[in-house]
Amino acid sequence: MRFNKLKKPVAVVVFLLLSALFCFAQTSGKPKPATLTSTGNQAAIKSSAAYAEILLRKTELEATLEDLTVQFTDEYPKVKEARFELGAIRKELDRIMAVGDASKLTQSLGKLILRKVELETDMWALLEKYGEAHDDVKRARRKVATFEKAIKEILP
Repeated sequence: MRFNKLKKPVAVVVFLLLSALFCFAQTSGKPKPATLTSTGNQAAIKSSAAYAEILLRKTELEATLEDLTVQFTDEYPKVKEARFELGAIRKELDRIMAVGDASKLTQSLGKLILRKVELETDMWALLEKYGEAHDDVKRARRKVATFEKAIKEILP
């Protein structure tokens, strides 16, 4: 008698497990909508005004860096500065590629980002020259923070 009582609940559990397995098997081979959306979103981001602004500056910097490295070594201050700025721009490009809503990527946002990168580069040069405790470095850090705050209002 005890065996009959267990038979029904076991059958229900087996049925539920097989149903879940069947559903998983049906959906596991299909592409996920997020993948399709992210590809479309990347295209929208790359066609945005902000991306174009940043890409223009990145391309100009790469060309400048190419000219500088022909004439000077990697230790030349302008080469180091250009490399730093190029790295900051690449970081910002990665940041906007992660944005979910491409409609936020306006030309004004691109200009804000580029101005922040310019200020970060200036601050880096001041840090190289004076060190962290200098008043000019502190002032530059506040300027960078102001632009970052404005950018975060658009891109939370």
